[in-house]
Amino acid sequence: MHFYPTERIALFIDGANLYATAKSLGFDIDYKRLLGLFRQKGHLIRALYYTALAEEQEYSSIRPLIDWLDYNGFSMVTKPTKEFTDATGRRKVKGNMDIELTVDAMRLADNLDHIVIFSGDGDFRSLVAALQQKGKRVSVISTLQTQPPMVADELRRQADQFIDLADLEDQIGRSQNARAPRESGRSYQGPGRGQVQSPRDSTYFGDDDLAEEEV
Repeated sequence: MHFYPTERIALFIDGANLYATAKSLGFDIDYKRLLGLFRQKGHLIRALYYTALAEEQEYSSIRPLIDWLDYNGFSMVTKPTKEFTDATGRRKVKGNMDIELTVDAMRLADNLDHIVIFSGDGDFRSLVAALQQKGKRVSVISTLQTQPPMVADELRRQADQFIDLADLEDQIGRSQNARAPRESGRSYQGPGRGQVQSPRDSTYFGDDDLAEEEV
């Protein structure tokens, strides 16, 4: 992947989409390593992580990850999920963050040179085009290594640079040794997971802490 050392960079992470992509590739994201990688590529201005939360639940297994990210260099953008019943009577949960990500990207664009979007959602093609019209470089990170591919063809073609997440596994993947957080400090209690460290600690929460409720 190509970045200029003088570029002002921001990461826009569609949390649910990135989780699904990494899971399909069979590895976990180490968000500390991810942040470090892009800090080496240029001037990292902001790293934003977007996810929806089911607020009515007393405990959400994604909460420790969100707290860790919030204390360790990421800007969290969340909103409550919405439940609805479809035409067949099935209960569904909706928590799309596309609008929030798009608005933030356009709002911050004037202070950036290079926008990195972690998503394969084809709905972002118009956002990429609009950012390019403002003179910004846009990279999209997803994968072609699954069947079907996780990235929409129109989004991949629109981007200035497409980066396959599979090619980043060695740089941002979580080692097996990091899978069991040590017990220390203020704890969070998750279903069947025991106690884990305070979000201020250097221990990393990986995306296997995400619940299947991610939408």
